[in-house]
Amino acid sequence: MIEASATVASIERAPSIRAERRPVIIWLVALAVMVFAMVVIGGITRLTESGLSIVEWRPLTGILPPLNPADWQALFERYQATPEYRKLNFGMSLESFKAIFWWEYTHRLWGRLIGIVFLVPFLWFAWTGRIERRLKPRLIGLFALGAVQGALGWWMVRSGLADDPFVSQYRLAAHLGLALVIYGALIWIAFDLAYPRATWPPSARRLRQGSMAVLLLVALTILAGAFMAGLDAGMIMNAFPLMGGRLVPEDLWLIEPPLWNLFENPVTVQFAHRLLGMTTVVAVLTLWWAIGRGQATGGSRRAVGWTAAMTLAQLGLGIATLLTQVPVTLGVLHQAGAVVLLTLVLWTAHHLGRPAPLARQRDIPRLAEPDAASAESPAASTS
Repeated sequence: MIEASATVASIERAPSIRAERRPVIIWLVALAVMVFAMVVIGGITRLTESGLSIVEWRPLTGILPPLNPADWQALFERYQATPEYRKLNFGMSLESFKAIFWWEYTHRLWGRLIGIVFLVPFLWFAWTGRIERRLKPRLIGLFALGAVQGALGWWMVRSGLADDPFVSQYRLAAHLGLALVIYGALIWIAFDLAYPRATWPPSARRLRQGSMAVLLLVALTILAGAFMAGLDAGMIMNAFPLMGGRLVPEDLWLIEPPLWNLFENPVTVQFAHRLLGMTTVVAVLTLWWAIGRGQATGGSRRAVGWTAAMTLAQLGLGIATLLTQVPVTLGVLHQAGAVVLLTLVLWTAHHLGRPAPLARQRDIPRLAEPDAASAESPAASTS
C-alpha cells in the first residue's frame, strides 16, 4: 500500500501532468491498490485453506452472504459434500466453516468491487472526454482481462472440488499471473500518463533492457512461488542455504519426462524458486551498480535504490517463511513483498525511458520539442 500512496503523492507534484489527466491517473492507481489488496486477500484465503469453502460460482446472485441460519446450514451441507470436507475437514463445525467462508466470500466480493470501480469511472471519463483515444482500447482490454480473471478463479476452485481436495498448481499460477499482469498494466499506464519518456542513446537503452530482464526474472520467481504454493513445497526442505544437507538436492528428477519436475516435483520447484530468487538478487544489485555509475536520472537512481533494498528484504522474508514452514503472517508478507518488488522494478524500467536533465543529455534526441514556457523554466527542464 505504501508504494501506491507514494505514487499518488508524486503524481500530485509532477508539474508536467496536464490537469485533466490527474483524475484518470489517480483512478488507475486506486485500481492498482485494489488489485494489490486482492492479491493479499487471495494469499490469506489460500494460507487459511479457505478457497474451497464456496462450491458455486454465481457472479450476480452470489453477492449476498448467508442472511439466516437456514442459509448457513444449506451452504454448509453443500461444503460437506466436497472432497475437502470428507478427506481433510471431516467433523468440522458450522462455526469453523463460517471462518473459512468469510475469507473466500471477501475475496470474491472484492473482485466484484474492482469491476465496479473500474467500469463506472471509465464510462464517466469516456463520456466527458478525459480518456485519450489511444488509451481506450487498452483499458477496455484490461476490463476484459478482469472478467477472464474471475472465470479463471472459478476454474481454479473447480480443480479442488473433484476427487483431489487441492487446487491445480497450474491454475493457481495462471490466476496469480493474470492478476499481476492486470496490476502491472495499471501501474504502467499510470506512469505513461504521469511522466514523459524520450529516446535514449544505445548505452542508456542497454540499462533499460537490463531493467526489463530484471522484470522478467521477478515475474518468473513469482510464478515459481505460485507453483510452490500449489504443491505445498514450502513445507519441505526447511533449511537455508542447503536443501537436505546439499546445495543441489537429491530427487530433483524423479518424474519422467524430466521437464515435468519443474512443475510437479516439490523439491525441484523449491530449488527453482530459490535459484531464481538468488539470480534476481544478483541481477538487481548489478543493475543498481550500473545505473549508479552511468548517466541515468536521479529518479532512476532512487528507483533502483529502493528496488535493491526491497529485493534484499524480500530475500530475507522468503528465507524466514521457509525456515518457519510458511506461517500465515510471513506467507502473506512474502506474497505482498513480491508485488511491491514488481512495482519498484516497473518504476525503475519506466524511469529509464525518461529524459535526463538537460545538462546531461546533449546527445539524447527528444521525442518532441518543448513549448516556449517549458524552455524558459528551469523547473520544467529538470522535471
